Amino acid sequence: MPVAVKPLGKVKICIDRGGTFCDVIATSESKGDHLVKLLSVDPQHYPDAPREGVRRVLEWFTDTQIPRDQVIDTSHIEYLRMGTTVATNALLERKGERCALVITKGFKDGLEIGTQTRPHLFELAIKKPDVLYSKVIEVDERVAPEWFEFEQDQSLAPASYSAHGELVEGVNGAKMRLFKGVDEAEVMRDLQGVYDEGYRSIAIVLVHSYLHPVHEKTVERIARKMGFTHISVSSDLQAMINLVSRGGSATADAYLTPEVTRYLQGFAAGFKGQLRDDSDCRVSFMQSDGALCDYRRFTGLKAILSGPAGGVVGFAKTSYDPLDGSPVIGFDMGGTSTDVSRYGGSYEHVFETTTAGVTIQTPQLDINTVAAGGGSILFYRNGLFLVGPESAGAHPGPACYRKGGPLTVTDANVFLGRIHVDSFPKIFGPTEDMPLDYDIVKTKFEDLTKIINQETGSSLTAAQVACGFINVANTAMARPIRALTEQRGFRTSAHNLACFGGAGGQHACALAQVLGMHNVVIHKYSSLLSAYGMALADVAVDNSEPFLLEYGPQASSAIEARFQALEAEGRGQLVAQGIAKSRIKYERYLNLKYRGSDTKIMILQPETNDFAKAFEEQHKREFAFNLDSAIDIENIRVRAVGLAAEQDDASASPFVQDLETLPSIPVDQTASFDTQAMFFEEVGKFTEAPLFRLEDLAPGTVVQGPGILLDKTQTIVLHPQNVARILNNCVYIDVGLGPRAVIDATVVDPIQLSIFSHRFMGIAEQMGRALQKTAMSVQIKERLDFSCAIFGPDAALVANAPNVPVHLGSMQYAVEYQAALHKGQLRPGDILVSNRPIAGGTHLPDLTVIQPVFDQDDPTEIVFWVAGRGHHGDIGGLDGNSMPPNSTEAWQEGVAISSMILVRDGQLNEEGLRKAFEQAGSFPGCLPPRQPHVNISDLKAKCSACAIGSSQIHALFKEYGKEVVQHYMGAIRNNAEIAVRELLKTRVKESPLIAEEYMDDGAVISLRVDIADDGSATFDFTGTSLETYSNLNIPPAVVRSAIMYCLRVLVAADIPMNAGVLEAINVVIPPGTMLRPSDDAAVSSGNTETSQRCVDVIFKAFQTLAGSQGTMNYTALDYKEWCYAETICGGAGAGPGWHGQAATHVHMSNTRICDVEIAEKRFPLLVREFSIRRGSGGTGQYKGGDGVIREYEARVDMMASHIGERRVVPAYGLHGGKPGGKGATFWKRKINGEDRVLRTKPACSFNVQRPEWQTVVTVFANRSYRLSAGERFVIHTPGAGGYGLPDDPESLSNLAEEAARVVPKHAAKSFQAAYARANGSIASFTSQQETQ
Repeated sequence: MPVAVKPLGKVKICIDRGGTFCDVIATSESKGDHLVKLLSVDPQHYPDAPREGVRRVLEWFTDTQIPRDQVIDTSHIEYLRMGTTVATNALLERKGERCALVITKGFKDGLEIGTQTRPHLFELAIKKPDVLYSKVIEVDERVAPEWFEFEQDQSLAPASYSAHGELVEGVNGAKMRLFKGVDEAEVMRDLQGVYDEGYRSIAIVLVHSYLHPVHEKTVERIARKMGFTHISVSSDLQAMINLVSRGGSATADAYLTPEVTRYLQGFAAGFKGQLRDDSDCRVSFMQSDGALCDYRRFTGLKAILSGPAGGVVGFAKTSYDPLDGSPVIGFDMGGTSTDVSRYGGSYEHVFETTTAGVTIQTPQLDINTVAAGGGSILFYRNGLFLVGPESAGAHPGPACYRKGGPLTVTDANVFLGRIHVDSFPKIFGPTEDMPLDYDIVKTKFEDLTKIINQETGSSLTAAQVACGFINVANTAMARPIRALTEQRGFRTSAHNLACFGGAGGQHACALAQVLGMHNVVIHKYSSLLSAYGMALADVAVDNSEPFLLEYGPQASSAIEARFQALEAEGRGQLVAQGIAKSRIKYERYLNLKYRGSDTKIMILQPETNDFAKAFEEQHKREFAFNLDSAIDIENIRVRAVGLAAEQDDASASPFVQDLETLPSIPVDQTASFDTQAMFFEEVGKFTEAPLFRLEDLAPGTVVQGPGILLDKTQTIVLHPQNVARILNNCVYIDVGLGPRAVIDATVVDPIQLSIFSHRFMGIAEQMGRALQKTAMSVQIKERLDFSCAIFGPDAALVANAPNVPVHLGSMQYAVEYQAALHKGQLRPGDILVSNRPIAGGTHLPDLTVIQPVFDQDDPTEIVFWVAGRGHHGDIGGLDGNSMPPNSTEAWQEGVAISSMILVRDGQLNEEGLRKAFEQAGSFPGCLPPRQPHVNISDLKAKCSACAIGSSQIHALFKEYGKEVVQHYMGAIRNNAEIAVRELLKTRVKESPLIAEEYMDDGAVISLRVDIADDGSATFDFTGTSLETYSNLNIPPAVVRSAIMYCLRVLVAADIPMNAGVLEAINVVIPPGTMLRPSDDAAVSSGNTETSQRCVDVIFKAFQTLAGSQGTMNYTALDYKEWCYAETICGGAGAGPGWHGQAATHVHMSNTRICDVEIAEKRFPLLVREFSIRRGSGGTGQYKGGDGVIREYEARVDMMASHIGERRVVPAYGLHGGKPGGKGATFWKRKINGEDRVLRTKPACSFNVQRPEWQTVVTVFANRSYRLSAGERFVIHTPGAGGYGLPDDPESLSNLAEEAARVVPKHAAKSFQAAYARANGSIASFTSQQETQ
């Protein structure tokens, strides 16, 4: 009887086009699944990898040969779903569409300046990311939010305020002040100009358009009528506050969408009918938020994380088991990148990220690129094992690829037997038919091992070295995973690890061991899980809008109305994509925050509909406290989801049911197809281990490690303690957490040294993230003016997260002071606060919170210290100004605390704090802090950070033991000392190094550096001017910070920032000088100005680079109880081989500038201009960086002050380079109805004539001015010095030699911009502050 042949069903095809490989998973009811993996780029064989993948799977399913040049018939395809790196690659490689930016007048350079921070704290050659647009049009229009005091009652507004602008209504009733509308004729003329130049794509970004989109819509209408083919309107893309982020989104969309559209058109052209509407084949693309969309609606902005998003959907659907409830960490390790994400039952989105150097506002899955993947290059430098961030890429690739590449993580796995060479494709060598080259890997590791043993006196084997690099790589990857979980209040160990990606299986079990995770889940399609996730994904649209109301019963009807409106909008969008209404569900969100705080949390509507309770619970879990404050709504959001018609068969229970029902069958050892020698640290030697093919193992089979499980696309390494169970759709591994191997605390193992370097720094980083997230003030939360560090029992610095350089190392002296003062008197739980320079402080606004960490077994022994320091904008002082430019005595600069017990027995000493605050206002002409609750809130945040640091140190002690931790604490310091000594030995012949720098008031900083043969050095500041009768003095702690920063920069390698950096340095500072003033000397401006000039004089002595702006340009505005303060960027010095960067913070500061929209919401001012002072950098063979212009307009009468150096003495040029342009400050005022511009003194204060809200007014000779409503305050920051004689061939030759001396060869690559493809939530802190 003939066998019935099942007719061919339609094929469902899912594709992930990654950076290296293109993965294709296809399935049909008749023939099951078929997998294809091919190179993403192979122009010799096919023009487009996804289309080639479709051709291959259709050949397999139809048993019909399809020529490559033939258009593909879609009649056999049910749907085609795809994730692509087209947008990501265009962004990374800067190969998008030429586009123009249309922006509010005064902000033509706003996106180029960005947040004003430099990407890498310790790089000499600062290189900020390139902007995506090539032309700018400024639109002379302006709106701003109504100042909240007058929003409800206009009669409260003074006449001088109401006279400026017309009151209009914005989105959802927001009150706005319209200062100037759009001149349509002028806009038309400007747009016509760029259109005639060939531009067809523009981005429209106007200030406050998130609340008032009318002007953007006007410009859009004109542009569309003119014929621009792509118009990105920022308020349409994501109506959220922050001009730079929203502008980055709009320009990214204008830059990428035309490129994506061209790709889609080319892709469609390869199919019969070009995938038109009448085609039965549905084509969808994965978006960054984890949802599918019709390919005709796919945009560049939504495409950036298209491929990785598929992986998140894949592991969420296949590795999270609702019956178990354990949240899952997704670990996606490929050849060129490693991504981590989290799933706990719902997708976690972020709304502002930095991708490829571009800040973007749009919903994206919280995906974080944490390493370079298997191609990460291995280095041994300064006694440390380093892994990445540099990558060997696809070419030359790892050493085993036979292309002359360096040692990489992949090579370490090959050498350790964790990759089966015979199972790897034979595609290498000149003939592209050779296997991986084990021999060259072995030789390279043996050579490196000889170097390490000679340098350290160790007797490591090559296998131990290779295994050490793997351990360091795993420890480095564990740092951000801990941040992803613990910074939100989740225990890392409570998660399962879902591993996918081509290289993930080689590291998963070891990584889980490091993290204390008990289980690893690896799906059968793990190496193609991003493609498989496309099959499981939903179609969704995300709509949100500003909604500025206080949350409460009174707002419920308005909330419900907006929810329904957004649901209707989403429903219409999904129906238009062919989704039936019956398959649509809605997720409702409110973006909530406490009033006065900027910490917003997106809350999914709970079953009880009590958003406030859900917000408070999440806030408490993440930040450990709640505020006694009203809850405000910032945004309302609805995510409309068209549910997938099909789900993975096992998605209801990926592993629990199998574990309960499948029998446990010990593996038959005869099932092993081969054995291989594998090295494991647990065994200490190579051991023969079996290799199994997954397809040969029946469900229920149990495999005890060591061993390897393989299929055609993945390798899973089992360590000796691991036990794997083969389930129907995945491999479930019990990690077998056992006792950690005993570490010898009498010798220094360079591998353990590298691991502890990561662990110590990780603790400091987690403290910093906690502080930023829990603080209330703009200074800490937005500007990131803070630092956190951990210290040994002797109070010496162990690890300082590199946040603000002026804090580097200086906190040690504050901790030492408290340790000596309270010796034997402190008890567990005590927390101290201090800010006086005599007690190790920098200046009074920087309050330091210090906590001793006691031995849990001996409550009398302090085993560590933790501390956090942050800038407080208002601590009282002259006229209430905490940074008065005219202070001459310490008592004029605000709250002064030598030592206070801030917390004891769990109780905050709020009474003592308030007394100290009140005391600051008891001096002549001084006021106390006007918002003490903000100071107290920020101090609580520092306490929270210290609590995290303390708990992490206790966890480290529990993991390794006190003796081992403290042993490596000392070893880490020694390592830093050795690195500095080696640097200084290279400069012995130049000793002594001599330089001096003059301040604008004529004071001089003199320096002589004498370097000994052993690499020790004396930094002698004899000859420096006497203590000044001003506030430009600095305490010795700041001088030492400057020296530490400079040495770290000169070493040009990742060395731990700790006390060892200065161990070989003798610092001589004569007492009574401006660098070591008396205890009652004023120092507030010295922290911002003199600290920068100390750095300049050190770099001048070492002839490293030309002078930078040499100032922080501190600017403060005061109105009633509100204070607005910021520091402003300028030019960076040029050096041998690089031009100075324009518009960046330099050296001792790296704080953000407050975004114009946030500034104008929080304070009654207008930022009228923020632009680059083109041409202000000094000329030379390499040009100095330009300064900036920042112009403020007062909307009410207010006080204003500015502190800035380099107004008289310019930044020096070097080796023939010219000095930079001087800075200046101007006052645009009205005198008898006439507009005048006045140039002020270098340090100035503007003061109204006894405003009604000020009870004390002190008028200083030549320094009192009237800054009334409508008047403007303009800052021109200095340019930097140039380097080398311009157009001089001989100078060029000399500069090349100088570059080789100043810039070590190994640091050369660090000068090339390198971007992570995905920066999710853990980058909210680190993206602007470099981590090690």
